Amino acid sequence: MNSQKAWIICCFFNFLIACFFGLLMRFMYLFPLDFLNYSFLLHAHSHVAMLGWVYMIVYVLIVLFFIPKEKSQKPIYNRLFWLTEFSVVGMMIAFPIQGYALFSIVFSTLHILLSYVFCRLVWKDCSKDKSPSQRLLLTSILFMILSTCGVWCLGPAVSTLGKQSAFYQIAIQFFLHFQFNGWFILAILALFLKQFQDEIDALKFKKFYFLIIISVLLTFAFPVRWFIENDVLSYINIFGVLLQLGAFIYFYKMLKPQINHFKSTLDKTTKIVYGLALFSLFLKVGIQLLTIFSNLAEVSHQIRNFVIGFIHLTTLGIITGFLLGIMLQNKILSVNSFLLKIGVKCFILGYISTEVLLFLQGGLIFLGEESIPVYFQSVLIFSIFLVLGLILIMASIINKK
Repeated sequence: MNSQKAWIICCFFNFLIACFFGLLMRFMYLFPLDFLNYSFLLHAHSHVAMLGWVYMIVYVLIVLFFIPKEKSQKPIYNRLFWLTEFSVVGMMIAFPIQGYALFSIVFSTLHILLSYVFCRLVWKDCSKDKSPSQRLLLTSILFMILSTCGVWCLGPAVSTLGKQSAFYQIAIQFFLHFQFNGWFILAILALFLKQFQDEIDALKFKKFYFLIIISVLLTFAFPVRWFIENDVLSYINIFGVLLQLGAFIYFYKMLKPQINHFKSTLDKTTKIVYGLALFSLFLKVGIQLLTIFSNLAEVSHQIRNFVIGFIHLTTLGIITGFLLGIMLQNKILSVNSFLLKIGVKCFILGYISTEVLLFLQGGLIFLGEESIPVYFQSVLIFSIFLVLGLILIMASIINKK
């Protein structure tokens, strides 16, 4: 088995474990398990999903698409991948058992240090062209490094002010905001733009690039506002959200001339997956626009269903959607495999139905109405489709010649 196939199976294995942890948490709502700690499981689920699935598969695709072949064959990339996977497996085992404690902290710190090595490698080995996708990629890597400043602040925050302090909470939000909105989303958009062979209007790209970066920086005011009462933060966020809208208008304008040709090269499954990713992205921008209204901004983080729904919209809809689309388009996943087609459909069914349930339930809580009957049972059943979909996708990769 070549290293590329082993890498991809490994990434999907991490994703499957993260989804299984999520399923287990939904199961525990109905049937509590005394031997499992719910919040430890939550830490395991979120760390493995972010650092085991998204980070690792982005790693693989960056090496495949951005690093020239003679450099990507260097043993360092393979060694670094498996060392990073070792840190992920460590988190998979340590978090459910002990939550945030010695071993889980050691493994997550190791992951961050290895990600710095990866940044250094990409910065050095990336082909030296100044294409739009390349600029976006290198910017995403700077955001990844920036996000880790939040993690390094956690120790001092706990020892000086404690876990309940605003400083500690803001440090966590700093990490999450710049990981998701800076590193992950920009890296995925860079990989997506790469599929257009960089035949993009340079001026429109410049406007998109400038607006998206400023908006990522400004919208950090939104989570800060949860811990610090200050109207100025609300205005900064509103400005950031409007710039983000502008950025994606330019993103659309920039790709519009290519879209029809691009679509004509795709098969049906890939079109569906890309469509889902773009629709989820559109929805995310729309939801962030709603935070302009102060009463909606207030409940957005108080109603747990909205929080989970929004995180899943980003990770499963946008990030995973684009990643699957790119892998299907480039035949990294076998488009003609029956198992794969069924797996992707199962996954999408699980994603859409759980999102609808989460946002509906959140909306009913917001309006003070009665909750959806058999809500927890329904969410559990539809979550099974996510896990089943991933098992089928993995089976199709293993079967692929």
